[in-house]
Amino acid sequence: MTSVTPSLPLQGKNILLGISGGIAAYKAADLVRRLKERGAEVRVILTPAAAEFITPLTLQALSGNPVGQSLLDPAAEAAMGHIELARWADFILVAPASADVIARIAHGMANDLLTTCILAASAPLAVAPAMNQQMYKNIATQNNLATLKSHKIHIYGPAAGDQACGDVGMGRMFEPLQLAELLVEHFQTTGSTPAKPLTGLKFVITAGPTREAIDPVRYISNHSSGKMGYALAAAAAKLGAEVTLISGPVQLTTPTGVSRIDVASAIEMQQAALTAAQTHDIFIGCAAVADYRMAEVAPQKLKKTADNDVLTLQLVKNPDIIASIAALTSHRPYTVGFAAETEQVAQYAQQKLLNKNLDLICANDVSVAGQGFNSEQNALTVYGPQFEQALPLQDKNTLAQALITLIVEQYQNEKKH
Repeated sequence: MTSVTPSLPLQGKNILLGISGGIAAYKAADLVRRLKERGAEVRVILTPAAAEFITPLTLQALSGNPVGQSLLDPAAEAAMGHIELARWADFILVAPASADVIARIAHGMANDLLTTCILAASAPLAVAPAMNQQMYKNIATQNNLATLKSHKIHIYGPAAGDQACGDVGMGRMFEPLQLAELLVEHFQTTGSTPAKPLTGLKFVITAGPTREAIDPVRYISNHSSGKMGYALAAAAAKLGAEVTLISGPVQLTTPTGVSRIDVASAIEMQQAALTAAQTHDIFIGCAAVADYRMAEVAPQKLKKTADNDVLTLQLVKNPDIIASIAALTSHRPYTVGFAAETEQVAQYAQQKLLNKNLDLICANDVSVAGQGFNSEQNALTVYGPQFEQALPLQDKNTLAQALITLIVEQYQNEKKH
C-alpha cells in the first residue's frame, strides 16, 4: 500500500475568521482546527453577540492568536489594529454569518471590528449563512444576499436540515470540514498551480446499479443513477489521487483523470473489484448492487401465454462485494461502504459496519424526497467503529469533496495508530 501524507493546501495563507451571533458559533472552534490542520494561519474576530455563544479564550487557544472583539480597544487601535488585520488577511470568512451581519455587510456598515475590517480589506470575502429557515427565506435577507453576490462576495451555503429552534429547512451553516475545503478549492483555482494533496493515493470506487439478467431482453435492477459515485471519483481525481471507477450501467460521462471499468452484473463487479483492490489504498463501495440474481438466466425471451397470469422467478443471493473486499487478508484496502436505507438508518448502518468489518460506512435515507437516488442532492452520516460525522444536505459534487477529505483523514489516522 502507498503511505501518503497529504500536503498542507493552505500553507502560508492568512485566514481572518469572523464569527457572528448564533447557535452555530459553537462550530467555529472546529472550523479553526480544520483550517489550522490545512496549514493556514488563523486570526479570529468575535462580534459582541458571538461572544455570548463561544468564549474568546477557546478561540485564542485553538488559533494561537489573540481574538479581536472591540473596534474601540485602545491597545489594538494604537497600532491601527483593524487596518493591520485587513491588510494581513489573504481571505476573510464570516462563519456563522447571521442575518444581521449579512445585512450590515451588504449595506457597507462599519459599526464593529468585523464589518470595519471587511470594508478596509481588499482580500476575497465569503459568508456562511446560518439562521432560522424563515429568516433565510425573508425577502430582505434574499435581497441582501443578492447584493453580496453582485459585489463578488462568495456565499457558502446554507444547507437544509433540522435547526436548533425545532424548524426544518434551509439555514444550517455548512459543516466546518466543508467550509475548510471550499477555502482550499478557492486557493487552488485562483493559484497558478492547483494543489494536489492526494497525489500517490489510489482509490477504487464502485458506482451505479447492477443489472441481473432474467432473459436476453429483461433484467432486475434499481434506481441508482451513479451520480454520487461519479462525484466521489471526480473529487478524488481533482485532488491528485489515482482513481479506478468500476461502473454499472449509467448515462454519465467519465470524470477527467479517472480510469473507468464498465460492468453489468454483480458477479462482474465483484471480479473487477477484487482485482483492483489488490493494488489500491482505499476502496469505496458506492454502487447499488442487486441483492439477488436469477438462479438460471433463460436462454430465450420468456413468453407471455394465456395461462401464465403469474410468473415465478427463482432468485439466489448475489455476493456481498463490500464484505468480500473487507475480508481480504492480503493487500486489504481501507474499506468504505454505503447504506441506502428507508428506515432506522443509523441502526442498520451501524449493523452493516460491524457485520461486514468495514472501516467506515456512509448512511443515507433514500425515503426522503429530494435526496439519494436520481437527485442532485444528498445528505450522509458517516460512521466508524468510534466515529460519527454528519454531512448535511447539499449538492452531490460539494458533498463528495467533503466526504473524500473525511475518508482520507480517517485513513491517515488509522495508519498512524
